[in-house]
Amino acid sequence: MKIWTSEHIFNHPWETVTQAAWRKYPNPMTPSIIGTDVVERRVVNGVLHTHRLVQSKWYFPKWTHALIGTAKTCFASERSTVDPERKQMVLKTNNLTFCRNISVDEVLYYEPHPADASKTLLKQEATVTVFGVPLSHYMEDLLTSTISTNAGKGRQGLEWVIGLINTEVKGIARGTDELLHSTRRSIDEVTESARKSMDEISAQAAKAAKAMHIT
Repeated sequence: MKIWTSEHIFNHPWETVTQAAWRKYPNPMTPSIIGTDVVERRVVNGVLHTHRLVQSKWYFPKWTHALIGTAKTCFASERSTVDPERKQMVLKTNNLTFCRNISVDEVLYYEPHPADASKTLLKQEATVTVFGVPLSHYMEDLLTSTISTNAGKGRQGLEWVIGLINTEVKGIARGTDELLHSTRRSIDEVTESARKSMDEISAQAAKAAKAMHIT
């Protein structure tokens, strides 16, 4: 059994990082993740519970195929909880494919950084166990190395999604500003038109009064 741990600090608030975590796939940094499907989602005592299936591609060396078999795509089960009150998001993932010989249990914790609430601390842990086949320790090292590499790509992917979200927010703000500007312009035009109409009515009334006075 091999245990791998990691910590990373995102320079973004918890709300932004957790929103990006939901939209993490697909992204260009982790093309091995094909997609996700929500199996179940419910809220219990204000905490969001979600169960998703994650579909991916694992590129095992050819020599491992005779030991554990092959699969064009692999599936994993992801169960998560989001507690907005405590500001904690926890994702627990375990593999479904190759589970007769390989067990990969991964846990991610997203919480506000204890020293700076404007940042988010990610704690990540993976436990890898290979059993029932030769060279199990070597395969555990291989899988652990792959997890470490993919974790780095995953963080880059999350930053990419955060950038996408920020662009969307700016676009909405810009669209709102344009709408407000257009509305103000329309109001000014209507006001100016109404003022001209009132001026014309006043002028016509003055002419009529003058004509009556002369008569």
